[in-house]
Amino acid sequence: MKDALSLLLLLPFTFFLLPSCGKRRPPQPPVERVPQRTELLSGVQRGNRVILSWPVPQRNAPNESVQSIRRIDIYRLAERPSAPLPLTEEEFATRSTLIGSISYETIKTAKDTLTYVDTLELAGQPTRLRYSVRYVNAAGERAGFSNFLLIEPAAKIAEPPLIVDRTYSENAITIKWNPPAANIDGSTPINLLGYNIYRVEKSQNEIGQTPLNPTLVTETSYSDQTFKFGEEYNYVVRSVSLGTGGAQIESLNSNAIAAAPVDTFPPSAPEKPSVAPSTPGHLAIYFPANPEKDVAGYYIYRSTDPDLPKEKWTKITPTLLTRTTYVDETVESGKRYYYYIIAVDAAGNRSAPSTAESEIAP
Repeated sequence: MKDALSLLLLLPFTFFLLPSCGKRRPPQPPVERVPQRTELLSGVQRGNRVILSWPVPQRNAPNESVQSIRRIDIYRLAERPSAPLPLTEEEFATRSTLIGSISYETIKTAKDTLTYVDTLELAGQPTRLRYSVRYVNAAGERAGFSNFLLIEPAAKIAEPPLIVDRTYSENAITIKWNPPAANIDGSTPINLLGYNIYRVEKSQNEIGQTPLNPTLVTETSYSDQTFKFGEEYNYVVRSVSLGTGGAQIESLNSNAIAAAPVDTFPPSAPEKPSVAPSTPGHLAIYFPANPEKDVAGYYIYRSTDPDLPKEKWTKITPTLLTRTTYVDETVESGKRYYYYIIAVDAAGNRSAPSTAESEIAP
């Protein structure tokens, strides 16, 4: 009886201690997720630098944007080339060094690719460098390490060449340079396989990944035949050396040289036209097209006096003729007429006159 009474007395207190199923709590701010890691870290040696690159992070999880990443940390581990290739993230975290970070502002404004340049002091024993990057969110939480990038940098890499001249012709911009004097560690003979040439258009901000030359250039000049008149360019040249494991390693950029080619080159003189009687009071004129690709058209000149100075002949085509035939309908029957042709290119350059040809109007 006593035990039953005690149980009844406890029931009201138990009731009030039970949680209310229908009660709502105030909304809590979302917990920021740790950004996922990238597996697309890549890089190359260029001179005494290692240039790392990887895609700009876009979306790492549902409803998570690049804004959740506040910085990207870059790590490097120097190890013997003979060290075992497998390495756990825990071992890398313990032994590696944080060498730099990319800020949120840089991440936010980058377009497609992020890069980090690690400048090396190439001296002493051969070394294998192991790189990885790690995303960090606003709460300081770190993602896992990216894939490991392994590079064995070579010390005997040729210095950049020195561009000394740039000349124009109708068909090419020719760049000339002096070869490097030594390797980047000051040693000689120079480890030089050849050169790569790069062209940057005014509208571009960065040098592209593909050189102009399809194969290594072994001379100290290069003629760019793919330019366009009226464009503005900058050219740089890189030495190419034999690197570790037979890889081709480029130097840093040479000095840049600007080029703004202007077309001042007239077309060649057209070939001698053919003139034939047509219907009464008409003469038909035919001539081969000029070989130049930028020819915009032709002017035809006429005279009844072959000894009259060419500049005094009558131009019978008031606008550029864009075909290679013409019928002169303003002749008098029985009179002999002489004709010559001038070619004009897209820049307005005029050729020398062709040889004149004549015919009697029917």
